[in-house]
This record gives sequence, structure tokens and C-alpha cells, in this order.
Amino acid sequence: MTVSLRSDISTTPVDDGMILLNERTGRYWQLNANGTLVLNALLSCASTAEAARHLREEHPRLPVMQAEADVSALLTSLRNALLLTS
Repeated sequence: MTVSLRSDISTTPVDDGMILLNERTGRYWQLNANGTLVLNALLSCASTAEAARHLREEHPRLPVMQAEADVSALLTSLRNALLLTS
């Protein structure tokens, strides 16, 4: 599965994550550091399992199933907000 941001979405890194701005509507979303890590992995063509692995590398005590659920929840949120093309 390939994940990419819509063409009207711009990103800005901030100290604790990333801001996503829908240039068409003016709405924005803020991702924390974990959300940014996962989104960047997915945008780099990582699978959801690979993105979960990246998350676990940052948080070794995080159970595998929780990391996978967190990645899935973020993807669902980004899709529901119409930030992704897929």
C-alpha cells in the first residue's frame, strides 16, 4: 500500500512533531513526534508493519499489537480527514 499526502496538503516540522495544513480549506492538524515518525515511515513507502516496527524501535516496551493498532488508527484518522490520496 502506498501512502501519500494530497497535493493541497503542506507540512511543517515543529519541535515536537509536524503540522499538516490543508491549503484549500485552511484547516490544520498537528501530529506529535510518534505520529510524525509513523507518517514519515509510511510516506517513505514503508508498510504498516514496518511503520509499527519503527515505532517500537523508539518505544521498545510498546507491545507489537499496540504499535500496529496505533499505526492503523493514525492512518484511519488521516484518511477520514481527507489528508491522504489513498
